[in-house]
Amino acid sequence: MRIAHFGHSCILVELNGAKVLFDPGTFAHGFEGITGLDAIAVTHQHPDHIDPNRIEELIEANPGARLLSDPQTAQQRSEGWEPVSAGQVLDIGDLQITGGGGRHAVIHPEIPVIDNTVFQLGTATDPAQLVHPGDSLWVPPVPVGVLAIPAVAPWMRIWDTVDYLRAVNPRTAIPIHFGIVDPSAQGIYFGRLTEMAPAGTEFRVIEPEDQAQF
Repeated sequence: MRIAHFGHSCILVELNGAKVLFDPGTFAHGFEGITGLDAIAVTHQHPDHIDPNRIEELIEANPGARLLSDPQTAQQRSEGWEPVSAGQVLDIGDLQITGGGGRHAVIHPEIPVIDNTVFQLGTATDPAQLVHPGDSLWVPPVPVGVLAIPAVAPWMRIWDTVDYLRAVNPRTAIPIHFGIVDPSAQGIYFGRLTEMAPAGTEFRVIEPEDQAQF
């Protein structure tokens, strides 16, 4: 598996012969010239996860890519978007994609809760080789290889992040969703997650516009 990070929650995953780009939002950069995608996956409708000013150009540059999203985003966008619900399974070549979760984390009781699809990538026998939860703390019911963990968000405390990391207990965790804090402050969150990760979990940072093999 190869993962490239383009800032915030935008990652490019190459796994089992397929290339999937997640959450190309307003805080992401460097994904604009990517071609050859098999899928573009959007966890939910917030602009930091799908940039309305750049998404159409990305789609035009990748005419063969399947457009996958939570049900509400698929309903809001133009034709061609496929809603992916919790429990739904689809295949892109040898890659299996399984939907999970279903709802965005609660930001405040007065703010309506929107759809949020957790995407699990893998195979039939190992369905969660990578998990992108979007803006949720949903725990997959199967072992997780790489968890793209939200490190900073207005809807959670570091306490919540640590408990989520421990509940999932992945082999590796890579932080996402930290485009909302100054780079000088990121170490506060990364340090806590590193020192409080469960035994056996590697916490590994992929800097924006960098990549890593797993």
